[in-house]
Amino acid sequence: VLEKTGLNKDDIDFFEINEAFASQALYSIRHLAIPVEKVNVHGGAIAIGHPLGCTGARQVATGLNIAKQYGARVFVTSMCIGSGMGMAAVFVSEE
Repeated sequence: VLEKTGLNKDDIDFFEINEAFASQALYSIRHLAIPVEKVNVHGGAIAIGHPLGCTGARQVATGLNIAKQYGARVFVTSMCIGSGMGMAAVFVSEE
């Protein structure tokens, strides 16, 4: 998603990664060299939960809340879809 938007990791204030499985999230964070202090600032799906069918809504609501609390602006959400697929989105808080 960063490549498609012309952004890089340094442009992102924080990442909301749905880590349904901790090993997958840790691998991705390490492989992409994302600073861990920028990942799941208030905890992720293992800590907060990811209600069936509501993962995206939970991530966006959490992300907008974090952006407001910390004065952040740009954040990325990512989640698995199943069967090895996944998706990510970039959000900009205008508040």
